[in-house]
Amino acid sequence: MAELRSKIWIEEHGAGLPEWQRTAFGEFAAMIAGPGSEYPCVPGHRGFVSNNLRYGFAPDPRTDRAVSDTAELLSAYGECARETGRYASLVIFYETPEDLTNTADVREYELLFWSLLNRLHDKDPAPWPGDIPQDPGTSTWEFCFAGEPYFAFCATPAHGRRRSRHFSSFLIAFQPRWIFDEINETTAFGRNISRMIREKLAAYDDVPVHASLKWYGQPDNQEWKQYFLRDDETSPSRCPFMAMKNKFQK
Repeated sequence: MAELRSKIWIEEHGAGLPEWQRTAFGEFAAMIAGPGSEYPCVPGHRGFVSNNLRYGFAPDPRTDRAVSDTAELLSAYGECARETGRYASLVIFYETPEDLTNTADVREYELLFWSLLNRLHDKDPAPWPGDIPQDPGTSTWEFCFAGEPYFAFCATPAHGRRRSRHFSSFLIAFQPRWIFDEINETTAFGRNISRMIREKLAAYDDVPVHASLKWYGQPDNQEWKQYFLRDDETSPSRCPFMAMKNKFQK
């Protein structure tokens, strides 16, 4: 059974975790809050140091078990997320075998990410929230599970130039939509956070800040384009989530 963990729990009991899980968490901690870390995600850094983040571990993301474990983790997380703090997020590390790490490129991981979200959606027992459009082409669409909308962030071993999307194993972070109630273009706090992130991204990555990074609800915004950023400045011509959903429903 997949279980939610906190930073404090892992620091106290991590010796009992499998080696790949200890390694993944240790590398994440060093990346986001280690000495000299310049990682651009300011809310992520604050969430880590304040123990707002929650963590989960899942097997090879290509497997059905990974989908089932992700569903379990998200279901449990949805019930407690609001109690964890203003910088809440669920970070899921996936065991990534060498055959995947050594051979998959960014585009293959992109397909894997969208396939996992699509299969996760198929396991969702709850109806799609009435206040979230079901068309990803709209500016206020967001991926939903168990009645909760989430921004989904993916990092992979194949990313190189876009260093902010690189991690040693396949990783997805689910950020509840409600954390952006204060982090948006209508608040001075949100505008300041956005400016800081963009400045850090420009310095951290070896490619320009992606043109798809926009505010939720902006007329030309499409959230799905921000979930998985390629190593270059391109984006898919249409949302893979909807394309897969329509394909499997035929």
